[in-house]
Amino acid sequence: MGDIALLSIVIVIILGIFSQWLAWRIQWPSIVIMSVAGLLIGPILGLVNPEQALGNIYSPLISLAVAVILFEGSSSLDVREIKGVSKSVMRIITIGVFISWIGGSLAAHFFAGLSIEVAFMIGGLFVVTGPTVIIPLLRQAKLKPRVSAILKWEGIIVDPIGPLLALFSYEIFKVISSDALTLFDLFQFFLGGILAAIAGYIIGLVVSIMVSKGLFPEYLKSAIILSFVLLSFTIAEAIMHETGMLAVTVMGLTVARIKKHVSSIGSIGHFVENISVILTSTVFILLTASLTRETLTDIFTWPIISFVLIMLFLVRPLSIWISTIGTELTFAEKTLIGWIAPRGIVALTVAGYFSSMLMEEGYEEASILTALTFALVFITVCAHGFSLGPLAKKTGLANNDAPGILIVGASSFSIAFSQHLKEMGTPALVSDTSSARLLKARQNGIDIYHGEILAEHAEFDIDFTPYNKILAMTGDASYNALVCQSYVPEFGYNDTFALRVRSEGGVDYKHLPESLKSNLLFNEEDVFEELNRKINTGYQLETIQVQTKTDIKKEDMEMNGVPLCIRKKNGNVEMITLRGKFLADEGDQIVVLKK
Repeated sequence: MGDIALLSIVIVIILGIFSQWLAWRIQWPSIVIMSVAGLLIGPILGLVNPEQALGNIYSPLISLAVAVILFEGSSSLDVREIKGVSKSVMRIITIGVFISWIGGSLAAHFFAGLSIEVAFMIGGLFVVTGPTVIIPLLRQAKLKPRVSAILKWEGIIVDPIGPLLALFSYEIFKVISSDALTLFDLFQFFLGGILAAIAGYIIGLVVSIMVSKGLFPEYLKSAIILSFVLLSFTIAEAIMHETGMLAVTVMGLTVARIKKHVSSIGSIGHFVENISVILTSTVFILLTASLTRETLTDIFTWPIISFVLIMLFLVRPLSIWISTIGTELTFAEKTLIGWIAPRGIVALTVAGYFSSMLMEEGYEEASILTALTFALVFITVCAHGFSLGPLAKKTGLANNDAPGILIVGASSFSIAFSQHLKEMGTPALVSDTSSARLLKARQNGIDIYHGEILAEHAEFDIDFTPYNKILAMTGDASYNALVCQSYVPEFGYNDTFALRVRSEGGVDYKHLPESLKSNLLFNEEDVFEELNRKINTGYQLETIQVQTKTDIKKEDMEMNGVPLCIRKKNGNVEMITLRGKFLADEGDQIVVLKK
């Protein structure tokens, strides 16, 4: 049994990460790939059944994983993200949720054939649009910040509300239908929810204070905070079942609020985010692989299909359009948000719990809850995953421009380079702390950011969506290195570059490993001072059209000037670095600096 459990876990983890990589390679929604992978190894081929293999630890394992995912999402929230759309967010997570609950419940009763009690329970659960599905979709779709922030906030805040609404419905109907139960039992439900939220807040506050006072060594900080997340979830679950998600969400929001003032807390974000990616991949495959063939067969029945269609085309759009009347949202934004509502891990895990509980109490129709939930999850994930990108482009809410470049440091060279990129159709933004250095860029119509790029508020002042590369091109080598290190999580290692300065003299760049050369810009002698001297003494930037596909050595380009970058036919820009040669295709353009 132990060997089977070990093998199942390893298969699921590897398959989950492979699904994420494959989705990135073929530009498909990762949740779709993971769902298909789980179904293949589980009910379709019968290779793995994680629920049987893991036994009693299956449900706790998934619950703890969901706790970490919810904490990661809520701790990354910042009210500055929804600046200008806070009214819409508040309406959606209150009025919108209520309309979704009522609409989903009525659809479950009249179309799926559930009793009114079971319908209102499952309708409450189906208001969720969790971070496990929303955030991967947003990462791929590259929406404009306003819409992205609304969908992200809705998914994270509403995720714990769904199970609580389901529990609330259960308690209400128990009180109504039983003579032995009183309003005191309903009071206990509210008290349990309040105590769980208080527990999450206190633990979040304690963790934040301890981190800010340096009571944790740096190497243990992430592990200790992760332990507190699991503790918060467990304490809340002990208070009342299904309140653990509320506790960790409140804990995450508390940490997020204090993180704005305590920079040391922010360093845990990337660790938890990486853990969250692994857990999302693993848990989704665990759930889908544990489904039975009977469940898949039940999906293709008219009551379930009609319910899903009503949820997609009636309940969700109505909840958004009605709740956002009189808000700042445009027609296009309402249309997109009104369509996108994929369900994910929370709906699947909690539906299984309610299905077992209701069947024990004599509700025979609860047997279809797992099939109903998976149908809604899989169909919404596929429908919204494949349609989000095209719909965003159709409504003008996606960035259709060629990927741009963010340049840190305003100088004669960086301004001239930005101007040339702009003329070629590549967006460029120049950032600097000095308004005097930015003056020429402003006069030339170049987009600028006046402020400290390393400050936390820069994340909210700058829309990073149009840019896929960052070039640190100041006259301070240490600062350039710090910028690159800080923005690797945002842009990726392969799209983060630094310009060398003369003060680094003495370094033998010829013997540097290729991995380091690939992030240092241009030729060995073309440092910050030299490039600015050339611009100030009459050198010009020119574009050379490539006629045939070829590997080009930088030495061969010296007669034509200093090669700086290649603009590919698809609009993407590839920077020239200390590596010895680069590949250019027919139709590409090489930007050079020449006399």
